[in-house]
Amino acid sequence: MSRRPARTCALGAAALAVAATMTLPAVHASASSAPSVSVIVREYPGSTIDPDTVTAAVGGRVTNRLAIIDGFSASVPASAVSRLATEPGIVSVTADSRGHLLSTYDPTTDTGSLATAEQRIGARAAWDAGYTGRGVDIALIDSGVAPVTGLNTPGKIINGPDFSLEGPASNLRYIDTYGHGTHMAGLIAGRDNAATSPYSSNTSDFLGMAPDARIVNLKVADAQGNTDVSQILVAIDWVVRHRHDHGMNIRVLNLSYGTDTTQDYSIDPLAYATEVAWRDGIVVVAAAGNNGDGAGSTGHDDGNRSHAGGLTDPAYDPTILAVGAATAPTTTDQPLAGDTVAPFSSALSTATRNVDLVAPGSHLQSLRDPGSYIDQTYGRTGLIDGRFFRGSGTSQATAIVSGAAALVIQQHPGITPDQVKSLLEASATPINGASYAQGNGELNLSAALSQAVPSGTQSNIQSNGLGSIDGSRGTAQLSQRDVTLSGEQDILGNTLTGAELAQSEAGSNTSLDSAWLSGRWRGSAWVAYAQEDQRLWSGEDWFDPSWSSHSWSSAGWISASWSSASWSSASWSSASWSSASWSRETWS
Repeated sequence: MSRRPARTCALGAAALAVAATMTLPAVHASASSAPSVSVIVREYPGSTIDPDTVTAAVGGRVTNRLAIIDGFSASVPASAVSRLATEPGIVSVTADSRGHLLSTYDPTTDTGSLATAEQRIGARAAWDAGYTGRGVDIALIDSGVAPVTGLNTPGKIINGPDFSLEGPASNLRYIDTYGHGTHMAGLIAGRDNAATSPYSSNTSDFLGMAPDARIVNLKVADAQGNTDVSQILVAIDWVVRHRHDHGMNIRVLNLSYGTDTTQDYSIDPLAYATEVAWRDGIVVVAAAGNNGDGAGSTGHDDGNRSHAGGLTDPAYDPTILAVGAATAPTTTDQPLAGDTVAPFSSALSTATRNVDLVAPGSHLQSLRDPGSYIDQTYGRTGLIDGRFFRGSGTSQATAIVSGAAALVIQQHPGITPDQVKSLLEASATPINGASYAQGNGELNLSAALSQAVPSGTQSNIQSNGLGSIDGSRGTAQLSQRDVTLSGEQDILGNTLTGAELAQSEAGSNTSLDSAWLSGRWRGSAWVAYAQEDQRLWSGEDWFDPSWSSHSWSSAGWISASWSSASWSSASWSSASWSSASWSRETWS
């Protein structure tokens, strides 16, 4: 099975590119020569610049080519560093020697900073009251987590199994080569090592919504966002079965993912899996999708189906918590009621199922994943500085609500998922002029702090999960050598039916994740990890390289045919980002 070239997957570049603009060491030279410094220069992917030419133009010389990060090292006059950084085709210029972070980014003046969002929606008020997410673990089913500053505090990340196509590669296992999962993890529970409680007045360190919560990392997507719904299903099954293993307390599941199924939620296997997690005490927070407001859509709508404008699967299941995105005004002192629903946030005027609430999801600052696909592809427009990247989408809004749920759970340890949902809905602030697209309004933790826990429970029709696995995929299908994965099978070509899943997930003696980990994916024992309170799932190679002896070749994946469209990150730039299941829009 072919894999993405090492230079685009490898995260060894992180150590080189993670710094923000750095204070370069002074080099004393004779009066006849200008002081020189050693720097690392990264180019935009596909750049046609000649390193020798561009470096010589500023009076420097190339000292080494660094293909692994699409760049090179050079010795240049200290006075020419800023000029080199502005040359066309250059992503960044950072020190290749001693230095310290000297970022010019000020989160207090940025309406898209996480600190500003946390202040406006009351997360910092919750921290003041003593609720920081401590004791709550949040499962993140995504593209992995990179150990960047803000997520490398000992014990912050717990790695579960790697169900992605990169799982067999020991240098890629658990690590986010795509860039999406790291961005979500930062929003949910990032915390700089230097940050100490109380956090509420701290704007110099990066702090996620629940800075003392832990992330349980379930990697399912590779360097281009490729995954299959069967991988999502087995990851959810694992979370439910192992939620209390080894001192874990998984109470929240973040799914910034969705497919465009046309299958009713009442039979859909993916919807059913999330309901099982919900009934087992896990608050499932799912992205509504970035298809926009479908009020003018002519597509069929039965209130449960996902299509242009409608909610994606599994957010369309009325039991779980579906989240849309809000956009803040251009000044930081406006009340929540003055926000707007982001134009990309999915909703449908005639649907019986719209979002439950919205949360900040436009132009949000979170952690950059140096060397990842998103970083290299959208760095020109999404990059804030050496540490931070900006993104928009219902993915980001979902991460915000997942962190908020952890704060609520710490305040009310015995609260049920139904009660968490009711409390967040009841305390949400209605947005002026918005209608169905906002659900109950925008997340407001300041109001939630003082409200009593509701006693009611939901009475929705439950899914039975007996529908089609292929139906759950919608159009989000993997392809290899023009062969598309379809039908009732997993990524290894093993038969996988809705009935089998339902039986396993309902708590029978069979275990879906055990079957995958022992017979199909192999590697089924926890092993101690060097960091405090952290464990790793043992990482033996797991897969037979063919899906099916008749139709699935053992050769390379054709990632372009799936286009990572199910991840609900609307934007990494001010322009449009063609992506469908971790959805589309821009990274800006």
